[in-house]
Amino acid sequence: MGGCFSKSKPVEVKVELSLLEKEKEVDGLSPNGKASPFADCRLNGALAHGSDEDSMLLPLNHNSRDFVEASVCHVKDLENGQMREVDLGCGRALLIKQHGEFSAMAHKCPHYGAPLVKGVLSKGHVRCPWHGACFSTATGDIEDFPGLDSLPTFQVRVEKDKVIIRANKQALQSQKRSKPMSRCSAVINSNTSFSHVLIIGSGPAALVCAETLRQEGFTDRIVMCTMDRHPPYDRPKLSKSLESTAEQLRLRSTDFLQDHDIELLTEKEVVAVDVKTRSVMFEDGLRMEYRKLFIATGSKPKPMNYKGKDVRNVFHLRTPEDANCIARLANNKNAVIVGTSFVGMEVAAALTDKAHSVSVIGIEPVPFKKALGEKIGKAIMKLFEANRVKFYMLNEVSEMIGQHGQLKEVVLKSGKVLRADVCVIGAGSVPATGFLKQSGIHLDSKGFITVNKMMQTNVDGVFAGGDVVTFPFPPRNNKKVNIPHWQMAHVHGRVAALSMIGRPSEFKTVPYFWSAMFGKTIRYAGYGDGFDDVIIQGDLDELRFVAFYTRSEEVVAVTSMNYDPIVSRVAEVLGSGKTIKKRDVEMLARLGKTGDISWLIDKGSH
Repeated sequence: MGGCFSKSKPVEVKVELSLLEKEKEVDGLSPNGKASPFADCRLNGALAHGSDEDSMLLPLNHNSRDFVEASVCHVKDLENGQMREVDLGCGRALLIKQHGEFSAMAHKCPHYGAPLVKGVLSKGHVRCPWHGACFSTATGDIEDFPGLDSLPTFQVRVEKDKVIIRANKQALQSQKRSKPMSRCSAVINSNTSFSHVLIIGSGPAALVCAETLRQEGFTDRIVMCTMDRHPPYDRPKLSKSLESTAEQLRLRSTDFLQDHDIELLTEKEVVAVDVKTRSVMFEDGLRMEYRKLFIATGSKPKPMNYKGKDVRNVFHLRTPEDANCIARLANNKNAVIVGTSFVGMEVAAALTDKAHSVSVIGIEPVPFKKALGEKIGKAIMKLFEANRVKFYMLNEVSEMIGQHGQLKEVVLKSGKVLRADVCVIGAGSVPATGFLKQSGIHLDSKGFITVNKMMQTNVDGVFAGGDVVTFPFPPRNNKKVNIPHWQMAHVHGRVAALSMIGRPSEFKTVPYFWSAMFGKTIRYAGYGDGFDDVIIQGDLDELRFVAFYTRSEEVVAVTSMNYDPIVSRVAEVLGSGKTIKKRDVEMLARLGKTGDISWLIDKGSH
């Protein structure tokens, strides 16, 4: 599968950066390879597209109340390579013009609702401005992540120089669709202790793996087991929206999984894997055999040494119940955050309008120094301090002191004592692979599962993905790396699924993550581990900036605040196989051309 970054001619992206007034984040083939019913439909020289839901659109004189038709613009209103959000009366659509032909699809990214008109239109796809997901302009299919759903597409035709869109009203309202999936045809009792595919975990890698198998026509049994009590949910939102319920965060409902024969076993902890008998043992005594195994257990909190571990109201944020409890206990009380990870800092930001006081303890001089650099770390630290957050850096916890078993004070190694009614520990994580130590599945010195480019382990039939693995990363000469991003886990799940069914595909992607604090969003693309310089353009004090991370003479990553869609534009350039040279970024910085990377079209090397 070529996906967003198939090997073709380099993608040319002309970048004209405009500062958004305000970020408004709420923070022709069919998917199965069959010919689209509209693949060859050309009306007055304009290409018409249809999603699976639109298969009933022909003939065009069909008068069903389920559809709306509207003239949206003059044929000359759009130049090639342009997009426009248009109103059809009962909903909006994204109109696109490429190579003299029009196409139309939903205008919102199904992940978090970003306006795709503000994204990046490149050869055959649109990239979301917020989190980098890609969608085919021909089919609406999702080609790069994050997110699970694709976009509905709508018919377009030209009559008397007017561009006319005909759309299914329901699709226009929903702004998303799921790819068609097969059902399980195997006659198996749900109590049978055998599954053709057994998936350990229920995060994005696990869920995408299961859905991809069904989308690709896999009709045998799929069982997904998890220690969690809930169906899959959006874990990154936990630290940003502490009062959200599991229902509000869910990615797929139980009914959805049942409808597509993806069996979910909740509150099931795997304690051992026997690769010789191809079986998995659970804590409750259940034993299940498998033909293919996918391990996506994610990470667990890094152990910390301090006195008073039996004191209550000390949390590792893992579940919606944890988040809800933290929010409730912090109300008008004193909250302490241990660690300056993205999760820890997001929790601190979320608590400032609830808690009486918020204190953050970190072992580095400034937050995010390793990930974003000292200058950006200091700027973000100032933002927090302006919102009443107190920092105790270059420090660690010595003891948690309770009263009647409940937390009352946090003692630092410096001797400082902080009043605390609730404490959240966000001091890093380690891979959740303890149950594999005697399995024969290879783990590296840090406990990560090592996989090849097809997400396969050293054991036949056993695959792994997500935060729990190290995998070959092409931009670093296939060095084994761990990239614990929500978006990357989606990619791993898809690659693993395709490998399982004998359709191996090197699905190329550019790592992408985001963080939200005080209504401002950090976006980051690339892999900047070990960067040796940071070139910053813009105004750090105003938190409107773009930062390029370099290794030697090449840019390896970019981050920004309040400069959408610059990170998605850079991701598009990196994904097309171009190299961004440090000297060119430095020259632009000297000229004061903040965020202008249109020069890459001419100067990027392949």
